Amino acid sequence: MTVANARVTLRPVPRMRLAAATAPLLLMFYGVCRLADGLDGDRGPGWAWNIGHTSFLVSIVAFAVLAVELRRMLLGTKPQPRTLTEIATGATLVGAAGFLWVILGDLFAGFADAAPLPDPLLTAGPLLFQLGLLTLLVQAATLRPRRLPRWAPPLVLAGFLALAANLDLLPVGAALVFAGLLPLRAHTDPYSRPDRD
Repeated sequence: MTVANARVTLRPVPRMRLAAATAPLLLMFYGVCRLADGLDGDRGPGWAWNIGHTSFLVSIVAFAVLAVELRRMLLGTKPQPRTLTEIATGATLVGAAGFLWVILGDLFAGFADAAPLPDPLLTAGPLLFQLGLLTLLVQAATLRPRRLPRWAPPLVLAGFLALAANLDLLPVGAALVFAGLLPLRAHTDPYSRPDRD
């Protein structure tokens, strides 16, 4: 066989797997930029601030894509957990929109002045985002066929708790979220061993 005759077949990476890997990695990068930005004792506009917040913005968009893809996958299971899945997806997307609003305000002062986020949404947004996404992940770990190990949602929760405890723990929290999302499977593997209870 010659090199000219050799064929390389690349399987496309499913959107869900891509989002599950990209979102926490970008969040981790934001955390590193945030730490670099604070080395001089002041956090604010500058290269690290702008790059970090842009990474944060794209990370939240990737988390929103992940929620939509999880919804699609979960609604394909039998029995369909339609109501809970729809509520969890909606909560995640509303929370993501709140995050995006705040990030845009951090990047563009004019936006923050022209359209400040109402205080109730500022408080509820992160909570809705985290609870909605965790609910979807718990469903992915418990409904058959399972697409996520049962230990994964608690690991993502630990990451979220680290973020809530101290923003300086962003890289650690994002690493925990990444580890929890890494085994997410878009499709069941016909060659894998059956799930154990």
